[in-house]
Amino acid sequence: MNIKFIPVILLKGIVPFPGSGYSVSVDEIEDIETVRAAMGSGNYLFLANAKVYEDGVTEDNVLRAGVVVRVKNAMRGIDGSVKVNVTGIERGFIRAIEKQDNVTFCSVEPVEEIKDADPVKVSASLEILKELFEKYRITTPISSPALAAEVKNTNDLGALCDKLADKIVKDFSDKRAILEQLDVVERAVLTIRAMEKENVRANVKNDIILKARENMEEAQKEYFLKEELRAINDELGDKSGIGEEIEEFRSRASEKNMPEYALDKLEKEYERLQRGNQISQEGSIIRDYIETVLALPWGNYSEENNDILKAEKILNDEHYGLEKVKERIVEYLAVRANTDNANAPILCLVGPPGVGKTSIAKSIAKATGRKYVRMSLGGISDEAEIRGHRRTYLGSMPGRIIASIRQAETSNPLVLLDEIDKLGRDYKGDPAAAFLEVLDGEQNVNFRDNYLEMPYDLSRVLFVCTANTLDTIPAPLRDRLEIVELSSYTQIEKLNIAEKFLVPKQLEANGLKKADIKFRTKALEQIIESYTREAGVRSLERLIGTVCRKVVKKRITDTKTVTVTTKNLSDYLGKKQFLPETLAAKDEIGICRGLAWTSVGGCTLNVEVNILKGKGDFRITGNIGKVMEESYNAALSYIRANSDKLGIDTDFEKTDIHIHIPEGATPKDGPSAGITMATAMVSAMTEKPVRKDIAMTGEISIRGKVMPIGGLKEKVLAAKRAGVRKIIIPVENKADLDEIPEYGKADIEFVLASQMKDVLSNSLVY
Repeated sequence: MNIKFIPVILLKGIVPFPGSGYSVSVDEIEDIETVRAAMGSGNYLFLANAKVYEDGVTEDNVLRAGVVVRVKNAMRGIDGSVKVNVTGIERGFIRAIEKQDNVTFCSVEPVEEIKDADPVKVSASLEILKELFEKYRITTPISSPALAAEVKNTNDLGALCDKLADKIVKDFSDKRAILEQLDVVERAVLTIRAMEKENVRANVKNDIILKARENMEEAQKEYFLKEELRAINDELGDKSGIGEEIEEFRSRASEKNMPEYALDKLEKEYERLQRGNQISQEGSIIRDYIETVLALPWGNYSEENNDILKAEKILNDEHYGLEKVKERIVEYLAVRANTDNANAPILCLVGPPGVGKTSIAKSIAKATGRKYVRMSLGGISDEAEIRGHRRTYLGSMPGRIIASIRQAETSNPLVLLDEIDKLGRDYKGDPAAAFLEVLDGEQNVNFRDNYLEMPYDLSRVLFVCTANTLDTIPAPLRDRLEIVELSSYTQIEKLNIAEKFLVPKQLEANGLKKADIKFRTKALEQIIESYTREAGVRSLERLIGTVCRKVVKKRITDTKTVTVTTKNLSDYLGKKQFLPETLAAKDEIGICRGLAWTSVGGCTLNVEVNILKGKGDFRITGNIGKVMEESYNAALSYIRANSDKLGIDTDFEKTDIHIHIPEGATPKDGPSAGITMATAMVSAMTEKPVRKDIAMTGEISIRGKVMPIGGLKEKVLAAKRAGVRKIIIPVENKADLDEIPEYGKADIEFVLASQMKDVLSNSLVY
């Protein structure tokens, strides 16, 4: 980059380096004008140091070596000062200085590093610097995991020297020497010398602290501090004891790993508390704020489990099925064990009610060794519930995110955002928009709660969301989520879940032992098939609990072991609620079996067609939706356009067509009934029956193309329950057959259809 003439600003006490970001606050009129000039000339600015800061930018005073930076943004504060955020680009050397209209410009010559060095020296220097950094981390804990990862992964010697000089080296002259050195190997020598100095300083500081602690017993320390505090209070006339209260707050703050900005904020609150009326509402508000800040787990992280085999065992022991979800969690743990990246993914478990979304989140917390906190979002419409209330009135409080962190007592818990698809929105704001910051790994490192009025790091929190559907989640928020879909359970999966988890759970809940009651496998199968219609197992668990309660009542007079079988099941649960789906007795004209997906799994639907003399009217009944009506029109258009090829001699101008889908009280909609309706209409018009043991699913175009559909697994299992022997599916859904368990595909012939002629040739009896 060839920059000839750019504005210059002096930094006091800060030595800039390329590749680092800085936040510079300027309040002098000349500096503010300089920032404005930089914003108007490509956003470039030159940061330099001076021999004497107060003497300003002059030929004799300015230190020539500096850094060319790009201005990211500038914000004016309430006090009139301007805060400028910049990013260092490259080293530069001031050749000339010129002042124009109260703005100082400089002619800058970019300088290049000297990298023609022995690769062995470069490699050795990199190794030494990284070892010195690790020693420094041991003696002086660093709060930024990103810095540790950056140092570990950097193999550019010059860039590593700049980063360490900027973040670790304290001495101003050492920083300047490193900045001015262009030879990367010589710069490394200077950086190594400065790092050695910082390690010595850190060790000496630790030794002094340890000796001071050893020489002062706890009782003597407490007595001395109390006596000193009492003397100070007497001198200040503090008879209310507010000084002791503030010192107690300071003592509690010193025990936490709080950042400097938080300690500074608390000091200002202490001053307000000391100046104010102690019995006023303001004093109560200030105390509540201080207590809230001190209750947060600043820098307190619970130990996480990176044992992949142990985590996998926990997930398998507590959940049957859900293989994709468990595989994704194990992958996450493997990545965490292999890298230093602290950013956790935002998992979103999507599926029907009762499939185990909340319980899998609890198991994830247990498997990862994190504290578990659940936050229900259903019905929340106030943005302040997420971001917190501003401290402008009595009763204000932090948002639910900060409240969850406080509840967990650790800064890396698992927070379950339950029912994120049910967030509301009104005049008080959009909570979903607030989550854009919470769930963004680049932003939540400095999440700002309105109540706290300062940043809090959420980057180590593992957020897990649950939702029944993705349709109501705004697209920008959905983009930040890693979607993991949980489909409905199959009959065999429900049976295994009942035997391994639900029955033991209900026995314990009702005070029963295994010797008191036994469930036959056939009885559990009948509960699943004849008493429930659901995607999950919530109703199944309730019905098992109902049987257990009745057994508890029965054991008052009869203490014999109760065995629940298919014969006595109705004594506990009453008559069957659902009849099993069965095949028709014979092949019929104008009736075709289709397959549908519902929120409680798959089911079969019979499509009936009648051909009547009339005036060319077309009717479809059965409480169908708009999409299904469009499929009917597409199918009819295909039939009319190809009537000769199909052998149809119907006069459509004098014929009424009526399509009906039984169970008119049940709403039905979706695109997958297109080929079913077309087949039923062709059968009625040609008087050729449809095979009774066949079912089909697929959308149809007006040209007769069979288009793909979703939910194939649930549809195939529904056909299996009904005794179907042949299923016609779109050829583009062939890959979805791999997701269907083998027992679901056994004894079923699958026909892959690309055109309507493939469907008719396999379904009609000629």
